[in-house]
Amino acid sequence: MSFTIIIPARMKSTRLPEKPLKDILGKPMIVRVAEAARRTKAARVAVATDHEAILEACRAAGVEAVLTSPDHPTGTDRLAEAARLLGLGPDEIVVNVQGDEPLMPANVVNEAAELLASRPECAIATAAHTLTSIEDFFSPNVVKVELDARGNALTFSRAPIPWPRDAFRKDQSKLPEGFKPLHHLGLYAYRVAFLEKFPTLPPAPIEETESLEQLRALWNGEKIAVLVLDEALPAGVDTEADLERVREVFKARLGA
Repeated sequence: MSFTIIIPARMKSTRLPEKPLKDILGKPMIVRVAEAARRTKAARVAVATDHEAILEACRAAGVEAVLTSPDHPTGTDRLAEAARLLGLGPDEIVVNVQGDEPLMPANVVNEAAELLASRPECAIATAAHTLTSIEDFFSPNVVKVELDARGNALTFSRAPIPWPRDAFRKDQSKLPEGFKPLHHLGLYAYRVAFLEKFPTLPPAPIEETESLEQLRALWNGEKIAVLVLDEALPAGVDTEADLERVREVFKARLGA
């Protein structure tokens, strides 16, 4: 089983300007992400960016990179263009590792790719872990996923799903004992044939309501396999505080 990692990296970030180029112990963050990606079983690692400065930073560090349109409406559209530019065949598997996740565990990336390879009926594989916090269960910023008997996604929502009606009639201050809702994590593996098709698929009304593009795949009849992890993934970098936290992790790893 072979797969390619594509790392999307856009320059525009409102909370942390020029985020992909932020320094982490002497290297731009996007290069640190690519280095982490190379520790997986991926046969190829490439960055897909919309900005010349990111392209130049990658190439200076020996990281393969392609320049994509700045006008893509979704991250999946950018992946589709990148797959074309990289000459990937329709039967190949692409794992999308976000450009602000330098702490992404290699084993999780490998497992997502392996899950998709083992499920020929699925176009996508993604990941989730069990929620334990009532605050996260009710938060619209925490996306939930519900599975079918095969471990494929039934639906995704920012709303609290599934709703434990009888238990919550008595008490909504905590999660019921034994109740295990799933938090969807933003890691995806795709078949290239699906990426080629994605830009032509009609958006789903529920996708626009929820602002969740993975619902377009389900609405158009595609299947999404879900890898259920024992714990959450390390948080990505969205703010200056996140960046400092990641720098401290690298200092500990490198003995700096």
